[in-house]
Amino acid sequence: LLLQFITTLSGGESCIGKRILESNPIMEAFGNAKTVRNDNSSRFGKYVDIHFDQESGHIVSARIEQYLLEKSRIVRQAVGERNYHAFYCMLAGMPLRDKRRLGLKDARCYNYLCQGKDTLIDSPNDVTHFENIVSTMRYLEFTDHQIDEIWHLLAALLHLGNISFCEILKESADASKVKDTHRSELRYASNLLGMSHTCLEKAMTTRRIQMAGECVVAQFLPANACTVRDAFVKTIYDHLFCWIVEKINAAIYKPPLGVNPPLDPSAGPGRLSIGVLDIFGFENFVSNSFEQLCINYANENIQQYFVRHIFKLEQDEYLTEGINWTHIRFRDNHEVLDLIAHQPLNVLALVDEESRFPRGSDESFLNKLNARHSTTPNFIRALSSRFGIVHFAGPVFYNVEGFLEKNRDTFNHDLLEVINTSKNDFLRKLFEKRLHSADNRSRSLTLGMQFKKSLERLMSIINGCHPFFVRCIKPNEFKLPNCFDRNLCVRQLRYSGMMETIQIRSLGYPIRYEFPDFVQRFHMILLLHSSTTYRFSQLHRSNFQNLVMEICRAAFGPEDLTYAIGSTKVFLRVSHCFCAIDLCIRWAFGAPRYFARFCKCVLWPHFLHISIVTWRLSDGFLKLILMHF
Repeated sequence: LLLQFITTLSGGESCIGKRILESNPIMEAFGNAKTVRNDNSSRFGKYVDIHFDQESGHIVSARIEQYLLEKSRIVRQAVGERNYHAFYCMLAGMPLRDKRRLGLKDARCYNYLCQGKDTLIDSPNDVTHFENIVSTMRYLEFTDHQIDEIWHLLAALLHLGNISFCEILKESADASKVKDTHRSELRYASNLLGMSHTCLEKAMTTRRIQMAGECVVAQFLPANACTVRDAFVKTIYDHLFCWIVEKINAAIYKPPLGVNPPLDPSAGPGRLSIGVLDIFGFENFVSNSFEQLCINYANENIQQYFVRHIFKLEQDEYLTEGINWTHIRFRDNHEVLDLIAHQPLNVLALVDEESRFPRGSDESFLNKLNARHSTTPNFIRALSSRFGIVHFAGPVFYNVEGFLEKNRDTFNHDLLEVINTSKNDFLRKLFEKRLHSADNRSRSLTLGMQFKKSLERLMSIINGCHPFFVRCIKPNEFKLPNCFDRNLCVRQLRYSGMMETIQIRSLGYPIRYEFPDFVQRFHMILLLHSSTTYRFSQLHRSNFQNLVMEICRAAFGPEDLTYAIGSTKVFLRVSHCFCAIDLCIRWAFGAPRYFARFCKCVLWPHFLHISIVTWRLSDGFLKLILMHF
């Protein structure tokens, strides 16, 4: 909806604007899923940077960055939830002849698609969505061959998910192999991936280890083989998703003239940009696991970003400008961030530490966590297999069962080698950078550290932006229309910091201009008063601060003391801004020859300075529109 508004407001017949909107069905198919609170929940962070021509205001380019894809959903879903939409759309909408060729059946036949148990496996809209996805891909310059290869990979992943392993003795040692009843699934998967089924099975059941200059083959037990299989599937899907995003970027990004390659893909000479960030919001379910910890850690960072801009920077600016100001006490969540990821032996660091120990377990992780943080603020020591953290949105209890398994990245070099032997050019292209990387044998980062680094990259981008925030409140927990839960809404307002925000905005000055900017936009107010014409020409040759004071007195009257003039900026309330614009409109329509000047100086700058942040904390939805200057 926000993207539609921006593209419409920019005017012109923008092909880029249409392509940005058309990319949504593809991104949602491969990155969104049904959760217990949202039937179309974003399970990744999407930052869309939209570039405008500085003169005309038309959209000339755009670029999409993706962050923090929830890879664990590909192999495991909670009760009442689904995998990513693309799998179900493919099985519902693909022609029967093509499904037979790929060995595909009903969605209920696949382990990766029916773990939600009580959830509705099929959706009546999946057939229509499949047709829409294919047509949109063609519009965005995906070739028919590339589209086919995408579905082939998804089919291969479903077949891999149906493979189970049994324990055997091999050279007097415990080992594993693919069950005989699942050999057909192995053959389908290996054929679609373009590799030998023997090599694929070996890569999932063994691992080569370099010890003292010799190569030793370690055998996996069935449980370990399943973990390696899942890591293989998650990594392929993640690389496919990244490739899809870059393919869309190739259709919507146009570098500035004379800049090739661009030094900064998010900007360029003669351009302004608005960024839209869509990311999952705060989550607190009956049973929370490692995924919820990562998601809530991301939301803690966004909350600190909000607090820093609304409270800290606001009050600091008043002090710097010499404006009289009454300090407001607000809740800072830096202690929670320290607990999760910043201080020594934080939660993510302890998960990493135990994940790397051969005998590390979820229980040993919990014991270390309780021993280290039992007295740490915001940490809750719980009984059994849980621990709690007091987040900005309230306490959340996490079940540690499966924490270490989910954190380990078991995509090893043997899996990369089997991809390198593949005859599937499309699959090898997805891993092209990784295959040619000099350090592809180095120890890979755990998923927790990958998530943290990706989040740091995201925060570095939005920290360079100037945000305005709009909060969206979820009316009820049941996705029902015409149902308003008063207590739920009040709770969201309180834990989102809205009460303090309202207080600081009511006492403060939400609109501020630097002196030269204010004079350029509103100097015509002085021209409404003939007696000030001479004084205006005189003041124009003096300093801007005196001219600002003169404009304010003319616009708001000498008795109005509710605005403030600092050392470099003028601070206004909303009523002042409306009053000033109204006076400019009177001047423009009173002198038609100045109307174009009025549009350029007053209306157009106000349009460019609109930046919005929309944040739905309850249903996993976060949008930011951020302005680059």
